[in-house]
Amino acid sequence: MSDTARLHRLYSEQGQSPWLDNLRRDLIVGGGLAAVRDSGVRGLTSNPTIFQKAIQGSADYDAQFASLRGSGHSVIESYWEMVLTDIRGALDVFAPLYVSSDGGDGFVSVEVDPNLAHDGEGTLAAARALWDRVDRPNLMVKIPGTVEGLPAIRRMIAEGRNVNVTLIFGLDRYQKVMDAYIEGLEDRVASGLDVSRVASVASFFISRVDSEVDKRLEATGTPEALAERGKAAVAQAKLAYEAFARTFSGARWEALAARGARVQRPLWASTSTKNPSYPDTLYVDELIGPFTVNTLPDATVDAFADHGTVARRIDVDVDESHRVWSALPGLGVDMDDVAARLEAEGVASFRKSFDELLDALSAKQPSL
Repeated sequence: MSDTARLHRLYSEQGQSPWLDNLRRDLIVGGGLAAVRDSGVRGLTSNPTIFQKAIQGSADYDAQFASLRGSGHSVIESYWEMVLTDIRGALDVFAPLYVSSDGGDGFVSVEVDPNLAHDGEGTLAAARALWDRVDRPNLMVKIPGTVEGLPAIRRMIAEGRNVNVTLIFGLDRYQKVMDAYIEGLEDRVASGLDVSRVASVASFFISRVDSEVDKRLEATGTPEALAERGKAAVAQAKLAYEAFARTFSGARWEALAARGARVQRPLWASTSTKNPSYPDTLYVDELIGPFTVNTLPDATVDAFADHGTVARRIDVDVDESHRVWSALPGLGVDMDDVAARLEAEGVASFRKSFDELLDALSAKQPSL
């Protein structure tokens, strides 16, 4: 990293926590993850696609997999053992930061089986099982923010289990996610339980929004439509932050805050630019602000450390964001439809990675 001071300054000057969106075995055992943490990265996220690339992309897991299979573990049991070995290793690396930040950062996220995305009861059971199995205070269990996932999110929070709500693509769903978090805290208070150590983030996906909206604007093809390319994702994120600020204020929230409750921070995910004509730090530079997280793939971490701009932008030019938002329907872009399509594609992508990895692991059997 060219200038890790930028990563440190994101938090010290702007109140934003940069997290790493990657995990693999060699990063843990080689000490690389500790170096990443010391560079200013304050947490870590993973997902089924990340683990597919890690496990299929190296021989680092072969010995553990062979041992697990040899001792009678099924393929799916072996998968989770390998994943949770990495997760526990990462949790150990970030535990000192969790302690020094008084539970504000140092989190590591692991996702439930993506095949449960539309099975609320199955999601809740899987999330509870992951939480209990790992048994670390700086774990966050990732639950997709689908309609079916909302009750599971509320219940997990009510039980005092940290949640990273993932695959959020639209403002309406984001509001329901925040509501589920607050309702879970209120359930916990009603049961006479402490809310001061419960943590959650809401992962709002960014770059995929521009990819889909730009495609629709190009289909419309007018000069007015083409002029709005590359604007929708940042505009939506700024409106999401506006909703965050509105939701975590006022009498209802203050009653919880008085008991030590923490806000559910917006987490900007999918922040590598997909369009090479856009600046490679676009979705970092434009989304900096207090009480936020940005989870970055390795290349975006390096790009921001090298030439990112550390300045508060998340609540700047919000009027322009409203203008963009208001203009999109007249240009042939239905943002509710965009959100629904991206959610379906996101769930399908994670399912595909999960299932392909299990198939690949099953295919290893004859050689073991």
